Amino acid sequence: MHNLGILKLHLMSKQKIRIKIKSFDHKVIDDACRMIIETAQKTGAIVMGPIPLPTLIDRFTVNKSTFVHKNSREQYEMRTHKRLVDITESSSATIEELSNLSLPSGVDIEIKMIMEQGEHAEQSVAKSDLKKTPKKTTAKKTAKKA
Repeated sequence: MHNLGILKLHLMSKQKIRIKIKSFDHKVIDDACRMIIETAQKTGAIVMGPIPLPTLIDRFTVNKSTFVHKNSREQYEMRTHKRLVDITESSSATIEELSNLSLPSGVDIEIKMIMEQGEHAEQSVAKSDLKKTPKKTTAKKTAKKA
């Protein structure tokens, strides 16, 4: 009986928090990541990250003059730095501390709650993906011109 209880706990779904952080300044985003990681570790959660994601670079080219000088141009770029932090084995205290956390301005945060499922649930999902659905055939009508 005792082993069955452990097995049920192992197969139950686990909660995982995925945090995506975006900012134009790399120093500000690193400070925000450090603050999030410190508060999560303080509550006893396991933290993976920060994982640097590819930097999005938007480039703009603008004419210096309005009409005559076509070859005279200015080029600007805007870099968006991104980081990913995963928090596993979180408790309600972790979620409460993260919601009360005040981060520096200029930081955009996207928080997702992901439910990881046990082995049996993953197998049933994999089996349902293998089922083939019948394809619908449509008849096309062609009109003849007289």
